[in-house]
Amino acid sequence: MAGRRDMEESIETVAGFIVRSRRIVVFTGAGASTESGIADFRSPGGIWDKYDPEDFYFQKFLANEQSREKYWHMSTELYESLKKAKPNPVHLAIAELEKLDKLDCIITQNIDGLHQKAGNSREKVIELHGTALSVSCLSCMRKYDRDEVQDRIRKGVKVPRCDDCGGLLKPDTISFGQAMPERETNEAYKRSLNSDLFIVVGSSLVVQPAAYMPINAKQGGAKLVIINRDPTPHDEYADVIINGPAGETMARILEKVRDKIKD
Repeated sequence: MAGRRDMEESIETVAGFIVRSRRIVVFTGAGASTESGIADFRSPGGIWDKYDPEDFYFQKFLANEQSREKYWHMSTELYESLKKAKPNPVHLAIAELEKLDKLDCIITQNIDGLHQKAGNSREKVIELHGTALSVSCLSCMRKYDRDEVQDRIRKGVKVPRCDDCGGLLKPDTISFGQAMPERETNEAYKRSLNSDLFIVVGSSLVVQPAAYMPINAKQGGAKLVIINRDPTPHDEYADVIINGPAGETMARILEKVRDKIKD
């Protein structure tokens, strides 16, 4: 009973933070999308249970055709699960924060586009690790719709190339060994520093430099809330920690927020 009571108190506290805040930044990791049927890369049954991450470094993709074939095979399997996924209560709760005019932005490590599907404005979503929903030529930077490229693969093309210049095509995701997107990373640091409430949802906070964002927010004076299934390396800095299911927790927090706004 004590654990349940503690969780209720934590949910009440976070709801109070939200009502009093003006510049909320929400930081989402893989755990925010698992309830949509998208497996966490690192969890049992995730992508790295089936494939060796060492095979998918950006330098290997550039280096030889065999590596590119392997990459596109893995990426196609992942994309099929992303395409079928629908927003879950985490995404819907964060979309509601925007409707309440509380949300400054979402900083996400996810590549699934589910925040936009849930109703968040594109300009509110900073995709630190890119998106799997589009493809670009690495030479001339022409963009392609992902489904168009996947259609080529279904027809037997193993490594798609650019129609304009013959360059290599790659989904707009950030691979191991590939530089982080400069504009998005700088914007995320700036928004974190200027936030008054920083809420982490479903991130283990181990992947750098993204994992530094909560510390950046604390240094700027923000309250820090961490909602994650397991403990994280940054728990000692948090004002509130909730170890529990992300969807149920976020839904209950927003229910409390609605009650407080009505009162």
